[in-house]
Amino acid sequence: MKKKTIIQVILPIVVVLILGGFFFYRHGISAVSKNDKEVIVKMEKGMGALQMVNRLDEAGLIKNPLCAKIFLKLHSYDHLQANTYVFNETMSVKDMYDIMENPEFKYILKSKITIKEGNTIPEVAEEFSRLLKIKKDDVIKQWKDPQLLQSFIKDYWFIDESILNKNLMYPMEGYLYPETYFITEEKPTVESVTRLSLDMMSKILEPYKDEIQKRGWSMHQFLTFASVVERESLFDKDKPIIAGVFMNRLDQDMLLQSDITVNYAWQRTGVDVSYQHLKIDSLYNTYKYKGLPVGPISTVSRSTLESCVHYDKNDYLYFFAKKDGTVLYSRTLQEHNKTVKENKWY
Repeated sequence: MKKKTIIQVILPIVVVLILGGFFFYRHGISAVSKNDKEVIVKMEKGMGALQMVNRLDEAGLIKNPLCAKIFLKLHSYDHLQANTYVFNETMSVKDMYDIMENPEFKYILKSKITIKEGNTIPEVAEEFSRLLKIKKDDVIKQWKDPQLLQSFIKDYWFIDESILNKNLMYPMEGYLYPETYFITEEKPTVESVTRLSLDMMSKILEPYKDEIQKRGWSMHQFLTFASVVERESLFDKDKPIIAGVFMNRLDQDMLLQSDITVNYAWQRTGVDVSYQHLKIDSLYNTYKYKGLPVGPISTVSRSTLESCVHYDKNDYLYFFAKKDGTVLYSRTLQEHNKTVKENKWY
């Protein structure tokens, strides 16, 4: 009777320990996150399965190294291949080892491309040109192809027929999200790489969709507004304030008078603008035409999108950037003229 009692006490404890160990193990070899985030990991020749665990752990892709090593004791991987892999935080230990055992092209890094914040289409086209080994002008030509543009309108919720406006210099300006993209295709094309960037823009814009629509703006208008803020701001801290200044001017039916838009109309860089430059008859010239420019003038970063949705509600109507990037704000034209006179550096 006593022996039976001991068994009745110990058995549940053993069962609990076994189940606990099992769930601990299952948890330890599961994905580190539910967030879709790509991670590049280089596996070198001569590396064994356990060394690969350490490399994956260093990359932040292993939840529990001990559990991962137990997994390898229980499973046989005899043909793990050296490659530079494009893994994802949503992958389990099994997912990653299965990929390394039988690699598919879509998980192997071939090349990468970086689209920078505040870059214009000609600058982005330079990066595409280097990646795809074609002329920059050919990239831009494809971005103007009506058939391709129509396919983007059809496939992406944030793109509408605004990009078909004949007054736009570059239809895709402002729509490509600035980021580093890892290319796994054997033969990438202008369209396929563009879609990588548009997919990312779709994901980044989605949380702001309702707030933008409450403002009564189309996505084209919002990206246009945000691109002006992007090019006018050097530091993130100034972005919401500058967005507030431009919003005040729009609400008061004032000209935006952004020097950056004038330079874009001339397709020139820099901050200096002459009176001659201001005379250009372009729908990008916000000294001549009220409201927003006809379209975006650069790529737009996440911090700028956020700043434009949640802009600072101030009462400034003017701002001037000093040589070191410090921004001085004014409420009246008289204050602004005084600030410019005292601080102009170009």
